[in-house]
Amino acid sequence: MLDKLPVKKAYLLLLATILLLIVAYKLAFKKTIEAWQINSQLKEQIIQATDLSYQPAYLERKNRNLSQIINRYKTDTAAFRSNSISAISEIAAKENVKLSEVPMQDPLYHTNQFIIQKLNFEGDFFSLTRTLNKLQSTKGIGVVRAASYKSVKTILNTDEAKKLVLEVYLETVK
Repeated sequence: MLDKLPVKKAYLLLLATILLLIVAYKLAFKKTIEAWQINSQLKEQIIQATDLSYQPAYLERKNRNLSQIINRYKTDTAAFRSNSISAISEIAAKENVKLSEVPMQDPLYHTNQFIIQKLNFEGDFFSLTRTLNKLQSTKGIGVVRAASYKSVKTILNTDEAKKLVLEVYLETVK
């Protein structure tokens, strides 16, 4: 049957190859190429979704949360010596703790953004611990940066007495 066709066998081979490629494309390659394109699009979408600069609502929410945190620990530096220390001394008095020392502000503890204030409390261990917990939970006086307990000997007239001192470093925002 193929012998009677007036077309050369080379042309028939070329035509059969083209038809085979078209069928293979329709059945296998087309779906693979479409899947590859979809994969590329999804990868681009994932990259855009993970890039936070494309999400202004997220940045605004993050900025608002950070502002609330900063405002929690922000105090006026001039009013710190009066309002904050009076609030701290009230907390100490409620727990039967003595606010024994509020040293002058040391410029060594000042940075461009923060002021660190050292406070010393005297009392028994449990009262000092309750005072420290209340200082950490009180808003508007700053955040407790460090605390240390020290046992101090005092010699008065031949009597030796030990007292427990709590040193607290409060950090406030300028």
